[in-house]
Amino acid sequence: MNNNLIQDPGLYWRPLGGNNIDQISGHCYQYTGVVCLNGKTKTSTIVVDLGKFDNHQALGIKNSVAAVPDLRDILEDKTLNLKGLFLTHSHPDHLNGIIIYLKAGYKLPVLYGSKYTKLILENLYEFYKIGKTKQPTFIEIADGDKLNCGCLNIEVLSASHTCFDALSFVISDKTTSVFHTGDFKIDQTTYFRKPTNIRRIASLSDKINFIVGDFYGIDNEGFAWREADVFKRLCNIIKKSRKQKIFLPVYPTHIEMYVLSFLAALKNKKNVIFYGSEDFYAYLNIIKKYGIDFERLSKGKIKIFEEIPSDAVAKENCVVIGDFNDIGYGFRETDENAFGVITAKTFFNPLKGQMNSRNIRYVTLDDEPILQGAGHGFFEDWKYIQNLLPNAVYIPTHCPCFVAESFKTLAEAEGFDLINPIPKNNQLFKLFGNKYELLSTMPACWLVNTKENAFTEVWQKPTSGEGFLKRTFSKRRTNQKFKMMLCKRRNKKCKTQSL
Repeated sequence: MNNNLIQDPGLYWRPLGGNNIDQISGHCYQYTGVVCLNGKTKTSTIVVDLGKFDNHQALGIKNSVAAVPDLRDILEDKTLNLKGLFLTHSHPDHLNGIIIYLKAGYKLPVLYGSKYTKLILENLYEFYKIGKTKQPTFIEIADGDKLNCGCLNIEVLSASHTCFDALSFVISDKTTSVFHTGDFKIDQTTYFRKPTNIRRIASLSDKINFIVGDFYGIDNEGFAWREADVFKRLCNIIKKSRKQKIFLPVYPTHIEMYVLSFLAALKNKKNVIFYGSEDFYAYLNIIKKYGIDFERLSKGKIKIFEEIPSDAVAKENCVVIGDFNDIGYGFRETDENAFGVITAKTFFNPLKGQMNSRNIRYVTLDDEPILQGAGHGFFEDWKYIQNLLPNAVYIPTHCPCFVAESFKTLAEAEGFDLINPIPKNNQLFKLFGNKYELLSTMPACWLVNTKENAFTEVWQKPTSGEGFLKRTFSKRRTNQKFKMMLCKRRNKKCKTQSL
């Protein structure tokens, strides 16, 4: 990118990852503020998130192990005055690019993130053998904190997501304020952590000019499922199954399902057996380090194990929680005493085959979509935010660009002020008050990491990752969903007017 474009006073924004033409990962966003003081120009930059690009094979480099957004110009250009890297949460598509850069020998600025994100990062340092001298300084931040990074002011807000301690940021200079949501829903029923700080968001009603928003779930009707409702549904499924042994696999990084599954087992007075991969146990240990004491929560009402117990009695009435795809034969499970609750669409497919072969009944997301939980706001979450922040311009992120493009007609009908054009990776925008200007457009650039820890620069083509999209998103289906949502709202308005 030509950094000479960043000169005049104002706030500059550039997505380096997360606004992909095709796929949704590798999140990384640049904010640069420019002010003029006493005839001198002062520039300050922060970066929000540094994730890895999940579909790196689509970039066509042999022996690739990962791909990350190209941050080199920001790291190397001293005129941008990089002040820090702010982390919204601990998921790999927002965090693990840090490891890739450190392994490749780059020095990163000060990191700002939550307690849980720090614990995850420390675990990654240990796993990838990143020595203390190579680890960037980490400053722990939490809801309500306010920081100054040169001419940029950052306020930290708690956010509801599928992990602990997710954060949003309000990033401001003298002219403009941006609410950067991170992965986000408005759910107020989160367990053992602060939910989205709705009260503070509402108090900023007349101050927020832009919302860099997580639009991953925008094409879903209603509100994102509340964690309290997921918990209740789990309790009811376990109770109604009338089975002694419940196999309940959970997706490794979705920490709220570890907790909700445990609480549902406790509610039904069933022993808990944590059972899974090395990755699963790593997350379990981090949860305990964070301060979740399962033994204390149980109050002696149930027994808790972190491996298959030899005690046959303990296994006769239990919920098995983990990321297992094979339950083996250690639980003496049969169609008469066992039931499965599968909480991910593709991750546990081998387990479904195994249960079918033994005639063990189970429910899946096809039967109970709520079992997946939700970390991203649905349409009504965003209508709620729109009511709180009615004057903001929306900058969609965390979705393929065609999803945001398809949303335009419904957005206009519902009064959302969407930025135009929909931003793509590596485009540079200037934000000034509620006005904006597209300054430059370049293809997304990715640094592909190989087994030798060498970077290969790849300019992304519009077709990169289309195979992934066909398995996850459908442009035609997305268009149809938005049309149906618009039709429902028009019909509702017609009925209201006729009354």
